Amino acid sequence: MPVTQSKLEPMLIDGELTESTSASRIPVYDPSTEEVIVEVADASTAEVDAAIAAARRAFDEGGWPQTTAQERGRILFRIADKIRAEAAVLAELESRNSGKPIVEAEFDMADAATCFEYYGGLATKISGTVNPVPDNALSLSMKEPVGVAGQIIPWNYPLLMAAWKLAPALAAGCTCVLKPAEQTPLTALKLAGWLGKCGVPPGVVNIVTGLGETAGAHIVAHPQVDKIAFTGSAAVGKIIMKSAADTLKRVTLELGGKSPNIFFADADFEAAIDGALFGVFINQGEVCSAGSRILVERSIYPKFVDAMTEKARAIKLGPPLDRATKMGPLVSREQFERVRQYQAIGRSEAKVAIGGGQPKSFARGYYVEPTIFYDVDNSARIAREEIFGPVAAVIPFDKESDAVRIANDSPFGLAAAVWSRDIYRALRMVRAIRAGIVWVNHMQPTYVEAPWGGYKQSGFGRELGVHGIDEYLETKQVHINLNEQPIGWY
Repeated sequence: MPVTQSKLEPMLIDGELTESTSASRIPVYDPSTEEVIVEVADASTAEVDAAIAAARRAFDEGGWPQTTAQERGRILFRIADKIRAEAAVLAELESRNSGKPIVEAEFDMADAATCFEYYGGLATKISGTVNPVPDNALSLSMKEPVGVAGQIIPWNYPLLMAAWKLAPALAAGCTCVLKPAEQTPLTALKLAGWLGKCGVPPGVVNIVTGLGETAGAHIVAHPQVDKIAFTGSAAVGKIIMKSAADTLKRVTLELGGKSPNIFFADADFEAAIDGALFGVFINQGEVCSAGSRILVERSIYPKFVDAMTEKARAIKLGPPLDRATKMGPLVSREQFERVRQYQAIGRSEAKVAIGGGQPKSFARGYYVEPTIFYDVDNSARIAREEIFGPVAAVIPFDKESDAVRIANDSPFGLAAAVWSRDIYRALRMVRAIRAGIVWVNHMQPTYVEAPWGGYKQSGFGRELGVHGIDEYLETKQVHINLNEQPIGWY
């Protein structure tokens, strides 16, 4: 759809809301109507440089690392309070921009506020150690902020991913240059307008918009950026890692997944069916940890597929702002076409239990049907490649060792779930599965207190919990000689 006279959203650079001078514009769509909401800038190199320079000054000269931990914590609490006060506005904006159901967006706003609160409290809990060295000396290990953090976030949980990046970095004493996804920048830009009022000094947080290959790539390559935190696809993560190597930046990568959701015959059947559907269809399946490979013990396999299919018929597709909607549209035309392609691939690789196409009840919007393929072989593309949409691949297995083998036969290792009443079996599976997160008799619970990250091509480093703030801290050794005698080297 052509863009005509759309509003241009400003960026945040050095404490000022700045309208870009870049001639390049990016339309931001409502995926339920395919209409343009606003435009944002594809920030110029000069504008990205200005944001990084502001962050550098705030770190090196502005005193942000020397701000007391108590004051940093209070600022984060004020940000959390503002998000809670404006939760209804933010949820509606995010729902309209991303396509996610409004009820899910409301949960995300609460989680974003909780994230700032958690790290607001953790800011005063950063501590070092005293090292017991064999000398008359005091040896200390001190924790200090890494420096300027470049943060690049995805489009599936826009404000929540911004909180996951900004909150621990600010608590640690880092300054930030955040680039939201070009598809869903609106809630991050709304937050940008409030940060100064919450007490964030100029330059400490800068938010620039743009494409990954332009603004994002420049942040990654910039020599004045000390660390990169990226959430997105494995393919882009590899590019970022290569680019960051030129300046030896610290890098954390939270990448893709193809998570196994494993069901044994002794699991609570009704809870298992709900867990299977929730695991793959929440947020339209646009979830890095989605349980898109559904492994089912053969003795319950036919019954399981039938029950999943029957319950999936009740999933209501609809406008994101309709409170009855369970699945909204996909985020963009690009993602819509990607998922439609995988639906076609799946029809050639497996059997279709339900879905596999585009609903005919919507004249506009990037809607696809919740889709369940069954009798899938783990070598199939729909079982190996991340689709990032509401497409489930159901795979039968005969015994526990088969479930482990299939679960681990993937280039990814972000998350997994195991459903069984046998606690011994569940714990054996927990230890055997190569994934950074393993849930037992649940799917997708995510808490700010617990670490988040993956194995293999799902990335490295951890977000959330105390591990999340560690990623923004350096360790400095300090040696204090308590012996006044000469060293005696001469």
